[in-house]
Amino acid sequence: MKNAPREESEKDRNFVTALARGLELLSCFRPSEVELTNTDFAKRTGLPKATITRLTYTLSKLGYLVAGRRTGSYRLGAGVLRLGFGVLSGLDIGTRASEKMRELRDGPNSYVTIAIGEQHLMDAVYVAVKASKEQVSLVGRIGDRLPLFFSAMGRSILVGLQEADREIIFESAAKHDPDMARKARDSFEVARSEYEAKGYCTSYGDWRPDVNGISVPVFSLGRSRVYGLNVGGPSFHVKVKQLETYFAPRLIKAAEALSLGNK
Repeated sequence: MKNAPREESEKDRNFVTALARGLELLSCFRPSEVELTNTDFAKRTGLPKATITRLTYTLSKLGYLVAGRRTGSYRLGAGVLRLGFGVLSGLDIGTRASEKMRELRDGPNSYVTIAIGEQHLMDAVYVAVKASKEQVSLVGRIGDRLPLFFSAMGRSILVGLQEADREIIFESAAKHDPDMARKARDSFEVARSEYEAKGYCTSYGDWRPDVNGISVPVFSLGRSRVYGLNVGGPSFHVKVKQLETYFAPRLIKAAEALSLGNK
């Protein structure tokens, strides 16, 4: 699935393949990783090493990559940071939601993490986070990714999308992994029924067996963007009953306020 969108888009005459490949390299870095080699980039993208070499050279010249201490390794440069802050500054949802996220996080369970995410390809990507107060492995950071089809956040985003936009995602998934796409559709139908009945979507061990979470869609003005507002945490400390009785009504009210009447 990793290269599916790239392979599909490269057939588009207006698609700039070189630009897409450069951005794909920049997205190879995972949380806590500082440096990657050309071999690492090649393994993660599937691109030829000769192409990788040209891309890393160009990105280094532009300040988006910096040659690391290890021979042939690279770290992200200040140019990427500038781009990142430019993107985040446009996501005013994090600023508007900060107080409501804090109120949810500071409730009766110190193990919960509150996050807002947006769809990117087959993932839901965190754009704002109020992390758990406890020292747990499931903390969550801006930029973290969850599976779009099987996490509570991803399901709430799918529920909120327009039918045509949602169908594009499913069709893209079906072209490259039909079995997974069928499971994704089944998961969505359950999530849609759940949302219609309860007002929120759930994932109790579906994404990770040790994680419980609920989520609701949040809509920007004119419904031009759909986000997922999520409450979740380790299942040992964050129980289903508390999520549904205490957090769910508060989560729904927060989403209604943040959606500015565009639900």
